[in-house]
Amino acid sequence: MLRGQSAAGTLPVYIEGDGAPWPSAFRPPRDPTPLRPVPLLLADRDPSPAAAYLGRPCQYLGEAERRRCDSSYWSDRRFSPEVLEAMNIAVTRLKQRVGAGQVRLIGYSGGGVVAALLALRRGDVAEWATIAAPLALSDWAAEQGLSPLRGSLDPLTQPAAAITRSATHFAGGRDAIVPPPIVARFVGVHGGRLETLADFDHDCCWERDWAQLLKRLRIRENLP
Repeated sequence: MLRGQSAAGTLPVYIEGDGAPWPSAFRPPRDPTPLRPVPLLLADRDPSPAAAYLGRPCQYLGEAERRRCDSSYWSDRRFSPEVLEAMNIAVTRLKQRVGAGQVRLIGYSGGGVVAALLALRRGDVAEWATIAAPLALSDWAAEQGLSPLRGSLDPLTQPAAAITRSATHFAGGRDAIVPPPIVARFVGVHGGRLETLADFDHDCCWERDWAQLLKRLRIRENLP
């Protein structure tokens, strides 16, 4: 989804999380479409001339289309190389549609994992940020009692790169789904800035305060 027709240099791309909640720790939902698309709400509050919202594979599909979609792409292979390649292509197409020279990646929850992995692969990322993202992926799955994400890439174990040191990572002090120490583990290895917001959890209050949080991001160009 794209708002605006042109981007003044940099296009913000908001990346969706893992989607609908799982019925149990070992059984994914039949439909991964998010019940409340937090990144879409954040994109709507972004004052940039253009902003994009990017869903994840198999989200927002009709039932017939979804039956042809491998459920591993919203379960254990949700961060697999082929998923990352599809997301990478989608970001490039969005950027081309508005004539932007660079992108700003902002990922919520599992979308933050995607943002991290894309930032390590692309050469046009002006800035990237994550919100409540399980960036130490394998550790997070183990600590949450989830099945191992076999076939998925873990940002924590990726080679170090300069781009990781410029990122901002927001964590909620009351987030029981992605506790701040998980985010801190990634920052301790790869650098970047961790901001823990004491009264926030996984869902609250990112949308409410996003306009102010956006101003705090370290970016290479001025926002309106």
